[in-house]
Amino acid sequence: MDILIKPIVTEKMTDQTDKLQRYGFIVHKKANKYQIRQAVQEMYGVKVATVNTMRYGGKEKSRFTRTGTIRGKTNAYKKAIITLVEGDTIDFYSNI
Repeated sequence: MDILIKPIVTEKMTDQTDKLQRYGFIVHKKANKYQIRQAVQEMYGVKVATVNTMRYGGKEKSRFTRTGTIRGKTNAYKKAIITLVEGDTIDFYSNI
């Protein structure tokens, strides 16, 4: 099971990274906190202090077009906020 799907790089997460040493990731829905902690430590070589997780359900969306209403649903996902030990950092932009 691939636990870490992608990092969250938004203005809000960048602000938390600068102030609180927190990083956000979209993770596999069935991954628990211990698996997420281990995956981050192995992938980035850092020490994780805490892991907080949130589950988001898919939202119903509708769009009005010339031919009628199109209905759909966004995907459900799980988000993890990782707090690192003082002094450790993750650089998402090093591979660009």
